Amino acid sequence: MAHIINNKSILLSAFLMLVGSYHGKGLGNDKASAEGTVYENPAKTVDDRVEDLLSRMTLDEKIGQMTQVDRQFLERDSDIATYFLGSLLSGGGSTPAENRPQAWADMYDRYQKIALSSRLGIPILYGIDAVHGHNNVVGATIFPHNIGLGCTNNPDLVERVSRITALEVAGTGIDWTFAPCIAVPRDERWGRTYEGFGEEPGIVARLGKAAVRGFQTAELGNPGGILACAKHFVGDGGTKWGTGRNGKADRGDTQISEEELRAIHLPGYLSAIEEGVGSIMASYNQWNGTYCHASKFLLTDLLKEELGFQGFVVSDWEGIDQIPGDYKSDIITAINAGIDMVMVPGAVPFGGEPYTRFIKLLKEAVEEGSVPVSRIDDAVRRILRIKFQMGLFENPYTDRSLTDKIGSPEHREVAREAVRQSLVLLKNNNGLLPLSKRAGRILVSGKNADNLGNQCGGWTISWQGGSGPVTEGTTILEAIREAVSPTTEVVFSIDGSGVKNADAAVVVVGETPYAEWEGDKDNLALDENDLETIRRIKNAGIPTVVIIISGRPLIIEPDVADWDALIAAWLPGTEGQGVTDVLFGDYNPTGKLSMSWPRSMSQIPINVGDKKYDPLFKYGFGLRY
Repeated sequence: MAHIINNKSILLSAFLMLVGSYHGKGLGNDKASAEGTVYENPAKTVDDRVEDLLSRMTLDEKIGQMTQVDRQFLERDSDIATYFLGSLLSGGGSTPAENRPQAWADMYDRYQKIALSSRLGIPILYGIDAVHGHNNVVGATIFPHNIGLGCTNNPDLVERVSRITALEVAGTGIDWTFAPCIAVPRDERWGRTYEGFGEEPGIVARLGKAAVRGFQTAELGNPGGILACAKHFVGDGGTKWGTGRNGKADRGDTQISEEELRAIHLPGYLSAIEEGVGSIMASYNQWNGTYCHASKFLLTDLLKEELGFQGFVVSDWEGIDQIPGDYKSDIITAINAGIDMVMVPGAVPFGGEPYTRFIKLLKEAVEEGSVPVSRIDDAVRRILRIKFQMGLFENPYTDRSLTDKIGSPEHREVAREAVRQSLVLLKNNNGLLPLSKRAGRILVSGKNADNLGNQCGGWTISWQGGSGPVTEGTTILEAIREAVSPTTEVVFSIDGSGVKNADAAVVVVGETPYAEWEGDKDNLALDENDLETIRRIKNAGIPTVVIIISGRPLIIEPDVADWDALIAAWLPGTEGQGVTDVLFGDYNPTGKLSMSWPRSMSQIPINVGDKKYDPLFKYGFGLRY
């Protein structure tokens, strides 16, 4: 740790000497603060520094701190200083021209330098959806999505996964991830099901707490740690099908009692707050007809006052725009409800509002008394407190000693471990598994056998993800070829045709990438082309192992009766070797279902504890060799 700190200090000192500044000083701008002010003195308490800085800020500077803009929608980079922006973000696919770690770090430092040139030199926070590794960056380690990690039920592993993610995020300068998602998915049709650890609140609370600890370390400001963001507050996993976007579930209405809300959807936040999570994201959904972004009861009375949350609340992407009424009334309602920082992407082409209009309207609302100055001060105080706790005023630039470690073999080895622990063995007739590495011929088939993008799923390089070689990693086919003996012939036929005999077939099928909006689906049956591939191989008399790549349980009855072995691999990420570790017996599977596996669509939603509970595979089910 000391080595990292010293290197960072040396690099930072050299850079600041080069530009002739310290936290934005000496850049030709009028400075309100002189050398030795309380807020610039790291020996002072965080509270003293916050109050000193807050007392020096104009209303424009305060509103700027409450404004977050996606970098791709900046009208000009100088707007960071002009409007005193408190935060930037990269939404899915919002990347520098060259999507490589060094380019990300250079971009971050450029933006940070502009922020530090403002009158008070307040550094920005930069947020990103690093939800299964630093998944927007080509070459980063991509871990299993949370549904797979839930099946490990291993808090230590989840903490290590989050720790490595934090190190890789910090290696690009970015200091804030919109993770962990501690939704409790209660309906497999919901397109964000894979973002949750499981359907039962206890496992979500345990693993969510571990993820916060991994991201932030023991306390904010430790080397390589980043700010975590528990999301989405609250009840996002409980929306009723038919109440959401396009009559489905996303951004729908969670129609349950307060007792149920507290019992099912709140425990994850209790544990995250206990672990010291510094930020929480409000949820798109409604709770019994009221948007969470507009609920003072949820955001202030419950979260901040009853639960004692001391960090800040950030809105979701254009989240306040969903509130009924015109944009100004949306702003007033959301800020008064308890939103501290507003994600204003500036996505005008997508129907959103530009950040300049948000700033103008919030200032009008304050000046006319619709939003109290005390509410503004509370929001800014919360944001500044986190920035001071993180040490951003002392160390605002990228720790370049971490940049070269992104996607390192050591990090990928932990991802491989996460993959093998996440796999759930659901069927193994006649002990077909594990396969022999010395088999004469192994047939590999299925659309997901040699497709890294499908293997990683949504939120990988782009928002919805994509098929094909989207980043660097090892497909399951490549891993099989690496694992077997030199005398074993591995034959690949994507649809299972043209192969008359083999000792065994490994057929990798399932879903293709999706994320929110696009992921809601009212029919979860396995694709007919996948089923045809499996039947073709079975008809050839080849013992068949089916591996399902998916972000949720799929409907496979009655076809599963004809399969010899079945593995749920979820969305494993870039390290296909973790699958072959199980496939060939180097690791005896330990994964247990964190989601009930339904027999049919008519059973959905189905969750452990239901009065009528007869799934195909029960919650907690998982075989071993």
